[in-house]
This record gives sequence, structure tokens and C-alpha cells, in this order.
Amino acid sequence: MSERPLVVAVDGPSGSGKSSVAKGVATRFGYRYLDTGAMYRAATWLVLERGADPSDPRAVRALLTDMDIISGTDPENPTIRIAGVDVGGPIRGTRVTDSVSAVSAVPDVRALLRRLQRAEVSQAIASGHGIVVEGRDIGTEVLPDADVKVFLTADPAVRAARRAAQDAQERRPSSGVEATEEALRERDRKDSTRTHSPLRMHDDATLVDATDMDLAQTIDAVALLVLSVREESR
Repeated sequence: MSERPLVVAVDGPSGSGKSSVAKGVATRFGYRYLDTGAMYRAATWLVLERGADPSDPRAVRALLTDMDIISGTDPENPTIRIAGVDVGGPIRGTRVTDSVSAVSAVPDVRALLRRLQRAEVSQAIASGHGIVVEGRDIGTEVLPDADVKVFLTADPAVRAARRAAQDAQERRPSSGVEATEEALRERDRKDSTRTHSPLRMHDDATLVDATDMDLAQTIDAVALLVLSVREESR
């Protein structure tokens, strides 16, 4: 009997390793992968590219019709396009990072992207594929009925060190570990206190603290949760 395709929601703060872990889990099970944070970054890139003020909700809302975001869901080669432009590289820059919280807080943006995210999940399941979706409100708002809900976190200092190392590996500009930690803490504060879809752990989610685990160990921990649910659903 073939395995039932599962929906796996991975939430957590910035820099907790969600993308790497989610891609690793998706690859292991042959699932699709959706980076919802990249979608918000793409929306932010568009706002900045059009010269709009990311802190002005009306200016952001005026661009909603242009936010035709297309996400590639291959975990080994995820892509992101908006308004026909491949923005996989530009969305990781400091300019977008500094403004994404403001754009993400606009309710109309969240409503639009939530519809797109759910559509990707429905398409995956309809085609017989499981999917791992990562972000900050997946288990609580986007997919509260996900088969597996994970809240991935780590100590801010550890997250900052890992983010700085990743920036160096990918040759991206870095502000250093201390400045990165400060920025992560501020991002945590903004994400956790926003009015709409704040960052929080769902009551049914499993907390995975990766402070003392490397990437492989963290992937194994989440994969075990997926395997457990697969066994129960047989």
C-alpha cells in the first residue's frame, strides 16, 4: 500500500535553520518543499523595487495585483519568481531583510500569500506528493490541520553564529555575529508582537530545540516525527 502524502509544517524564528532542515526532510521523503519566508521576501523586493514605502500599508496594498509569486518546490533547487523576475538572489540581501517584517505585517499581503501557500499544498497532495512547508505561521494560521507540526528554535547567539557562517559560505555581506544576533532578536520581537499572525508555537506542535544539534541531527529529529505519523496513518 502506498504511503499517504503528508503535510509537514515547520515554524520557528529567523535563523533557526528552518530552510535547511525543511529541505533536508523533504529530500529524505521525496516531498515537495515550500519556503513561505521567500514569498514574503519576494513581496518585499517588489515593494522596494517599485519605490514604495514598506512601512506604508496603503502603498504596499497598491501593489497586491502585481504579486504574482511562483515558487519552485523542488527541495534540491527551490526557486522564487515575482512579476516574472527570478529574485532568488536579491531577496537575501540586507535591503530586503531590513524591510520584510513591515511588509509581512500587512494583513492583505498575508491573506494573499496564505491563499497561494494553501494552493501549493493542495496541488502537491492532489498529485500524490507530501510537502514540507516552512515559515512563521504555518502550523497556527496557514495549515492548522497539518499532519506534522514542528516549532524549530535555537539560542539567539547560536542562530547568529550559524547565520554569519552561512553568509560567509555563500559570500553574502555580513554585519558580524554580534550585530546579526541583535538583528535576530529584533526580528523575533517584531514577528512575535505583530497584530496579525504573530510568531507562536501551536498547541499541537512539537518543540525542537537545535541549540546543541547539528543540521544532520536536527533533520533526523524532525524525520522521526514524520515517520511516527506515517506509521500511525497506515
